[in-house]
Amino acid sequence: MEITRRRWHLSAGGSCTPLDALVDAVEATISVGTRELCCRLNADARSFKKTAENLRKAAGIAISWEHLREVVEEDGRRALKLAESGALAPVWKATECKVQTPQGREVTRVYLGTDAFTMPLITDGEKRQRRRKVNQKRQKRGRKARKLPPVKKGADQRFKEAKVGVFYDQTMAHRQVSVTRGNCEAAGRMIRRDAERLDFHLADERVGNIDGGPWAIRQIDKHLDMTATGLDFYHLGGNVHQGRRITFGEEDKTGEAWAGQMLHTVKHEGYEPFWEGLIEWRKGKRGIKRREADRLIHYVSDRREMIRYPEFIAKGWQIGSGPTESQCRLVPDRVKGSGMRWDADNAEAVMALEAMEQSNQWSEYWKITLAQRN
Repeated sequence: MEITRRRWHLSAGGSCTPLDALVDAVEATISVGTRELCCRLNADARSFKKTAENLRKAAGIAISWEHLREVVEEDGRRALKLAESGALAPVWKATECKVQTPQGREVTRVYLGTDAFTMPLITDGEKRQRRRKVNQKRQKRGRKARKLPPVKKGADQRFKEAKVGVFYDQTMAHRQVSVTRGNCEAAGRMIRRDAERLDFHLADERVGNIDGGPWAIRQIDKHLDMTATGLDFYHLGGNVHQGRRITFGEEDKTGEAWAGQMLHTVKHEGYEPFWEGLIEWRKGKRGIKRREADRLIHYVSDRREMIRYPEFIAKGWQIGSGPTESQCRLVPDRVKGSGMRWDADNAEAVMALEAMEQSNQWSEYWKITLAQRN
């Protein structure tokens, strides 16, 4: 469709067309709807180039992959700021998470999990090497080009930890997922912030399931009042099987039977019989086998208060941290592709969009964004 309009021009005073300036301003920006589409398509893509291609084919919108990257990362940063300020709040409360206990009583129950994972970063040396290659290509073209912006300082290591905090109910119908590239203290403040907004303290049963990392134990003890915090049974099993492989051999049937019996004991009888079995197993070990036995015994001893599986099972509480482990795969999936390297803040921004999606806050975020735009 083609639209024409007539303009009048005075020979003495010229003309004034304020509407043109308004139209130009609108056309120079990307609409909220297009931004959402960019973010949605990017979540399941393996590169920004592929996202730009899919956007063009799906919606007929042509945006360079570099511009699209800026759009997605900016919305990720905006989501982080809205979450930090409280403008983007959880869509549920702890008092909604009702469940029947094995004894037939109705209670409210919310689980907490927190864990760390690595994200691939671009180092300062890699950044400078890239800049040299770009300059060499520009020189070969032989045309004058606009000066490049200063190089953003890169990371001092190729991989660094990010941390995720997850609150969820018994069925995972309600969940609140948050991510930070900050240190352990930042992660502690993050889970405290989410707990306050969820009214976590009002839940009848506040149960933690974690992998036993010392930083996670410290931050939970520091910031939250828990009903109980348990050691993820899968991680305990992994440590028991590590001890089995080193002391018995990789495929030794006696070792497999021993590990199975030890895990059955701790799951159904509790810590004390399990501990006694470990002490008995340690006897007579020498060299590397003794060191491995000592490692496992110290690991278990340091987490004694968290090894309470019979109690958890009797109360209907989960003993695994599967929901948290799944978020450690889903949240960083977009930034962990083959050969990918990120600036830490950009990686955090992209992961924040996935955390928002996992928290069922996607619609709320775009409602807020549209209201602010208008």
